[in-house]
Amino acid sequence: MPSSPAEPTAPPTALPTSPPLTAPATGYRSLLRNREFAGLYAGFTLTVAASTLSGFALGTLVHHQTASPFLTAVSMYGATFATVLGALTLMSVADGSRPRRTLVTLQCAALAGVAAQAVPGLPLPARFALLLVLGFFQALGTGTRMGLLAEVVPTSTYALARSLMNITSGGTAVLGFALGAVLLRHLSPQQVFAVAAVLTGLGLAAVAATVRERSIRLTRRPGLRRTWTTNIELFSQKGRRRLLLNLWVPNGLIVGCEALFISYAPEHAGGLLAAGSAGMLLGDLAVGRLLTAARRHRCAFALRLLLAAPYLLFGFDPPVPVLIAAVFASGAGFAATLPLQERLLALTPDPVRGQVQGVESAGRMAWQGIGAAIGGAVAQYLTPGDAIAVLAAVSVAVTLASRTRSTP
Repeated sequence: MPSSPAEPTAPPTALPTSPPLTAPATGYRSLLRNREFAGLYAGFTLTVAASTLSGFALGTLVHHQTASPFLTAVSMYGATFATVLGALTLMSVADGSRPRRTLVTLQCAALAGVAAQAVPGLPLPARFALLLVLGFFQALGTGTRMGLLAEVVPTSTYALARSLMNITSGGTAVLGFALGAVLLRHLSPQQVFAVAAVLTGLGLAAVAATVRERSIRLTRRPGLRRTWTTNIELFSQKGRRRLLLNLWVPNGLIVGCEALFISYAPEHAGGLLAAGSAGMLLGDLAVGRLLTAARRHRCAFALRLLLAAPYLLFGFDPPVPVLIAAVFASGAGFAATLPLQERLLALTPDPVRGQVQGVESAGRMAWQGIGAAIGGAVAQYLTPGDAIAVLAAVSVAVTLASRTRSTP
């Protein structure tokens, strides 16, 4: 693959107004024959597996030690709070430094953080501090990875590549939650953290062995001022603000619902989490692989409703198999991010696409943390089931309100 982007770099003022409406010209196997994409993909997959295991282990550990729905929810998604700080201060580095070197360095930091969680007897404040530090750098890692992705695959297959990574994320999370539930019956949470550290190390090796270094996209020196300038430009356009609203808020509230599974039904939490991930896998596969960009765009609103509506059932406390089916159906709604991400990419100048992708991801992850904190706080006063239903109702309301404003 050439080291330059597949499309000519456009000036910042030459922004398209709509996503490309053509079907992908290749398939998943063709993408995986690209050595660099295969390396990014393998590293991403192993990182997701490690994150799934470590998050489930930490949530279980905190639940056993505190029995607090709020602390349990925050422990599973608390790192996402710090991603906003990373997006606001460091994100220009995603386009203003050597991307391979940046990604490898951040993978090393993630490995050190996960390994530290495996230390026996580590106090809970120290564990939460590690979450925040890793979350701070996670936004930069995502921006750098997505910036590289846009260079190693043609623009016409970007949505397909994102779809494959989303599918893999869902499938890996299914296996991770299921494996985590099994491992925690036989191992301590600290030992599960050690397994996660091994997976993180393998992901680091995959990236280091396959991804080539690329040129710096920004001509200006990265830093706080450059980061703030690009972020202000990003939020100055009304259409992009609406896209970000719909990428962040409905998803984050539903992740807040998921963060309450351990408090709602500790013995079934692994199954519920796995069902949601399986639904996400199926939804991304169907929407990313089988639909054209035009059809994805038309389905975005219905998918956002599907994401939240099934969680309303938690307010009625039905049997667990019914809830597992509802969570599975809801997971397919996460595929709404694909058409929204396509449109955001179309509205983004090439020189800052890494930063914009990082900001989008950081905001989405931050809202996961916000949703978890809101859900945990509500569950302190209501039952976990009622708190899940409340968050789902708010997510539906946000989606309906955005529809009335002609958001796609």
